[in-house]
Amino acid sequence: MSVRLDSLPNGLRVVTEDMPGLESAAVGLWVNAGGRHERLEQNGIAHFLEHMAFKGTRKRTALQIAEEIEDVGGFINAYTSREATAYYARVLKNDVPLAMDVIADIVLNPVFDEGEIEIERGVILQEIGQALDTPDDIIFDWLQEAAYPGQALGRTILGPSERVAHFGRADLAGFVAEHYGPGQMVLAAAGAVDHDQIMRLAETLFGHLPVVDFRGHDSAVFRGGERREIKTLEQVHFALALESPAYRDDDVYVAQVYATLLGGGMSSRLFQEIREKRGLCYSIFAQAGAYADTGMMTVYAGTSADDIGRLADLTVDELRRVANDLTTAEVDRARAQMKAGLLMGLESPSARAERLARLVAVWDRVPTLDETVARIEAVDRAGVLAFAAKLAGSGTAALALYGPAGKAPQLGVLQERLAA
Repeated sequence: MSVRLDSLPNGLRVVTEDMPGLESAAVGLWVNAGGRHERLEQNGIAHFLEHMAFKGTRKRTALQIAEEIEDVGGFINAYTSREATAYYARVLKNDVPLAMDVIADIVLNPVFDEGEIEIERGVILQEIGQALDTPDDIIFDWLQEAAYPGQALGRTILGPSERVAHFGRADLAGFVAEHYGPGQMVLAAAGAVDHDQIMRLAETLFGHLPVVDFRGHDSAVFRGGERREIKTLEQVHFALALESPAYRDDDVYVAQVYATLLGGGMSSRLFQEIREKRGLCYSIFAQAGAYADTGMMTVYAGTSADDIGRLADLTVDELRRVANDLTTAEVDRARAQMKAGLLMGLESPSARAERLARLVAVWDRVPTLDETVARIEAVDRAGVLAFAAKLAGSGTAALALYGPAGKAPQLGVLQERLAA
């Protein structure tokens, strides 16, 4: 497999990876414009814009966008995160030019029809309502808000209903003008692709775009805090976060190994101690998320109103214990899980294309898989112990609770227990 990276004169980066033996390809456009790039009054506009891309262009109706891709057996979709918006498709190799043309069309030529805006507004308001009715979904938005209060990184991607209710055509067009410049875009393709063909198509479709003076985003500071929403539910949903490394930090792989051994699988500490030995929950896990300038180590679980105190205390105890009795076998197992997950996941061209885009956006290059695996293998017990001690001694955490959480301990109590 070969990775090639080039740029158009206007700054748009094009990265491809040929995967011999495949008959299909994944292609997409990743734009460095997500939730954290919004001003307060714009919160939710990046996601609204993603929806509107599929509602008609100057040469295709919404139905034609779907039909042209599905007529050749492909699919097209998009998503918005806190740091990017992605538009992508999966098609057979002969249909890559079609997929690129459709993606370019929906990103560069949306008509923002007023009638379609009103229809999609209703769809997004329903999506917000659905999220609010899904405790193990909304809890992470509340945790983010508690971790980064009053900051763009702490706001929801969907935005509040009261803002979404008033977005109009000028708001959408304004966000595009601010953030959709070629220097903020990465075109990535993987599978049965020809780099030279992709470059020619990219020049035709995107080469005319003028450079945009990109203002970037405000820096984020993990401050911590608590949000507790009492509601009559079957379970208390519990989410705890501590600050962890940004994705350019040297410890980012250490953090991922730590999260894996703490709560990344059935053999992990949290799963074994809290679910298997004590039966306090059905679901519990830990994960390490990274952004450009910060990160979050998150633990989530759902349990009964009577058991929430024990679960919270045991979770903090495990966070402390890792810094004292971690074994080499645990680190070895976590590294093996990470390597296998990485390599198995990259058997898909869609996963490959997303990895290419993400790495180019972060590093402006694509580290080889051997380089990535070597960084995982370089994580040792001493490094994880030092990271665990630093995490436990940080003194700042964020807590979100949803459900019958009256018996749940306060954040201050958990922080004191963690630092003890």
